[in-house]
Amino acid sequence: MKRKGKVLLVLALVAVVAMAFRVSWNALRDVARAVGADSTASMLYPFVVDGLMALALVATLVLAGRDRKFALRVLATYTIASLVLNYVHGLVPALHARSVDWGRLAEWDPANWALVLLATSLPVGSIYFGSDLVAKVLHHRTPIVTDAEKSTQIAVKRSTPDLEESTPTPFPVPVPRVLSLPEPVDFTKTTEPGKALAPVVPIRRTVAAQSKPPRRATGRVPDAARTSRPTRTADELLTEARELTTKWSDRELTAEALRKGLRTAPVKARMLRDLLRTERALARDRAA
Repeated sequence: MKRKGKVLLVLALVAVVAMAFRVSWNALRDVARAVGADSTASMLYPFVVDGLMALALVATLVLAGRDRKFALRVLATYTIASLVLNYVHGLVPALHARSVDWGRLAEWDPANWALVLLATSLPVGSIYFGSDLVAKVLHHRTPIVTDAEKSTQIAVKRSTPDLEESTPTPFPVPVPRVLSLPEPVDFTKTTEPGKALAPVVPIRRTVAAQSKPPRRATGRVPDAARTSRPTRTADELLTEARELTTKWSDRELTAEALRKGLRTAPVKARMLRDLLRTERALARDRAA
């Protein structure tokens, strides 16, 4: 809706509310006189009831969550109370007289007591609920929405036809190239008589061959692919380790040094290190 249309709509709403307040103001003023209010109080009484309704309506537009529910309850309560008092004003003709200063709101005593309690408690409720609503509105803070959250909310609220559909990128399929060769010449058809016919040689056309995945090597490994170094036994490794570490100190005797010097596995290097250290310890004990 354009701005001009919104302004006209708000002005029409204000006019309707003002006329409705004028109609309700007459009934609430007479009810206030009937419960003992003076001329000034009876003139202000409609503003207490209907005015708090307008305040609660504004609070519902500003507040959120539990505070908004509270404002809606206040609005509903005072709307019902104003409706009841307007209904009573229509049922009791004595309230329509301008000179009335005191009267009954109902012939039945319990109903009269309830209506008088309702009419006299509305101003006190307006003070309490009005102050609470104003405090809630003044302390209300509008949540800050970042640009990322706005874009997310807009994307969620958009209808399905408005959403952009991603076009899938076609996967490039390799097309084999086929060489086009000329058609084979049929030498059986000749226009010159007496000549020998040359044999027909079939021509094969080249077609792109489909590459097959390489096969896994299975079966026995050939001798040429095996290592030329023979496997050493534990005794042979121990003998080579003794010869290698003859001049080594205890600090130099490590598994990593044995692995590099003997070119063996780390596990075997650690076993050889432990054996050589044990032999050296026993040799020291015997010498001592």
